[in-house]
Amino acid sequence: MKRKIYILHEIYGVNHFIEEQVQEYGDEDTAVSLISLYPEGLSFPYEQEKQAYDFFLQTVGFDAPLELLSQKLLEACENDDEVILIGYSVGATLAWRLSTLPLHRVICVYGSRIRQYLDNIPSCPTLVVLPSHEDSFDVQSLKDTLASIPNVQVKQFQGLHGFMDASNSNYCQMSHSQALNDIKYFLQASKL
Repeated sequence: MKRKIYILHEIYGVNHFIEEQVQEYGDEDTAVSLISLYPEGLSFPYEQEKQAYDFFLQTVGFDAPLELLSQKLLEACENDDEVILIGYSVGATLAWRLSTLPLHRVICVYGSRIRQYLDNIPSCPTLVVLPSHEDSFDVQSLKDTLASIPNVQVKQFQGLHGFMDASNSNYCQMSHSQALNDIKYFLQASKL
C-alpha cells in the first residue's frame, strides 16, 4: 500500500513544530510531505504572531491556495492508494475546505476559522481537534455544530490554540499526548 500524508502549516510557516509533525507520522508504508504556503525559508517567530497572521491574510488567504492545493492532492490521489491531509491552525481551515476532495482522511488541528465554512461537508472521514477555549469564539458551539456533520469526528482537549506545540506558550503536555494518540488512532483505523 502506498500512503501519502501532506501537512499544511500554521501562520508561522515551516518551523520546528511543523518539521516534527512531518517526522511523527511517517512509517514504512507512509511518506509524509510538507506543503509550504510561504516562499521557501520564510517563517515567523511566535513573538510575531500579528505580523505572521497579517502576512498570511495578505499574501495567502483562505481562498487563493485552494485551486493549487486541490490540483496537488488530486494528482497524488492518482498515484497513491491513500492520500491524507493534516493541517494546523490556518492549515487546518484550508484542510477542512479541501475535505470535499476524494481524500482518504483529513485531520484539522485547531482550525478556528473552520467556523466560517460550516457549509463544507467532508466527503471523507475528518477529525477536528479543538482546544477547550479560544478568545475569539465559542468553542463548544463549534464542537456541537461539527459533531452533527456527517463524516466528522470532533475531539476537544484542555488548553488553548497551539497546545500541541512545545515551543508555543500555550503548550499543554498532557493534551498534546492525548491529541497525538487520537490522531494516530484515527490514522491507524484507516489502515484496517
